Amino acid sequence: MGVGCMKKLFIMRHAKSSWRESNIPDHERPLKKKGIKDAERMGKLLKSKDLVPDLIISSTAARSQKTAEVIAEASHYKHDVIYTDKLYMAEPADILKAITSHADKHKTVMVIGHNPGLEAFLQILTGKVESLPTASIAYLSINIKDWKKITEKDSAKIKKLWRPKDL
Repeated sequence: MGVGCMKKLFIMRHAKSSWRESNIPDHERPLKKKGIKDAERMGKLLKSKDLVPDLIISSTAARSQKTAEVIAEASHYKHDVIYTDKLYMAEPADILKAITSHADKHKTVMVIGHNPGLEAFLQILTGKVESLPTASIAYLSINIKDWKKITEKDSAKIKKLWRPKDL
């Protein structure tokens, strides 16, 4: 396959959320201050490495939406973020569907969502078991022309795994 067939996928788990108010429904849980700081660091990291996504797709959960907003701002992302219920507590198949439904002509796509689905999706794509603590980003390069071929065997490689505590 030619060089022009590479896609970049960032799989990001939402930043650290607050459990302070136990009466809040899970979907509405906000980010902690630390979560906002971590997301900001990750956004700046993407910017500094010239890896700003062309498209960000996020779960509709409050903690994911806020993570997406902070990432977008810190990385100088220039487009709309797509929010989808499909990424809330998603299984790998749902994550795949969110990507193939929206990614289209984009080369560099970021998905922001939740475990355990994200870790399972990462394992399916790469064959590797990796942990994604909050605000972590797995950077994959995928040797495909079209996002619809994303599940093809051996096409995805982990280029980098950034975890806030390692930065």
